[in-house]
Amino acid sequence: MSPEEPQTRPQLQRDRTAAIAEQQALADLAARCLAGDAQAWEHLARTQHRRIYGICYRFTGSQSDAEDLAQEAFLKMYRNLSSFDPVKGSFTTWLTTLTRNLLVDNYRRSRLERASDSLDETYEGEDDGPTKAERLTDGGKSQEQLVAGLELRAQIQAALKQVSPDLREAVILRDLEDMDYKEIAEILGVPQGTVKSRISRGRSELARLLKRIEGQVM
Repeated sequence: MSPEEPQTRPQLQRDRTAAIAEQQALADLAARCLAGDAQAWEHLARTQHRRIYGICYRFTGSQSDAEDLAQEAFLKMYRNLSSFDPVKGSFTTWLTTLTRNLLVDNYRRSRLERASDSLDETYEGEDDGPTKAERLTDGGKSQEQLVAGLELRAQIQAALKQVSPDLREAVILRDLEDMDYKEIAEILGVPQGTVKSRISRGRSELARLLKRIEGQVM
């Protein structure tokens, strides 16, 4: 069974129920923030920081840039929170769209010149780091040949930063952030068919780059 297919219908229903509850809780926090609840704002920022920082790091490849961009994303979130409408979509989609737009602007300025070559700094001591990195190779024909641990993650980051931004962001949102095609389409502002095409092309490009890197280090 491929990673794209749900394992069981009951599990899919449980996941959907949990996701709905999570988005409702986030929408409630946003409403409390707008009402002037400082504790709600702190909680909202704290719960979303790891995910937003992770997206920024994966896109830029730089720990310092990712931290700066994450902070900028939260400032932008604070200033634009009144524009969030739960009727139009989930809070996660809204915040990811905001972050994505920020990253695109940053890319246009930097052209990836400040991308870091190291992945070790960011994921040292983070429980979910290795798992996220390994997921990028799920379903790849050469995954049995890739080395484990830090070397694997370093190879993935080296390859990922060479993938074109349009393809890279689609792979990040799908394979690292577990977003569905509809959410990604809303964030990127393109049809779902385009999202699927970009993910497929991005994965293929990533696999090709990983095989080339693997051949260079073996």
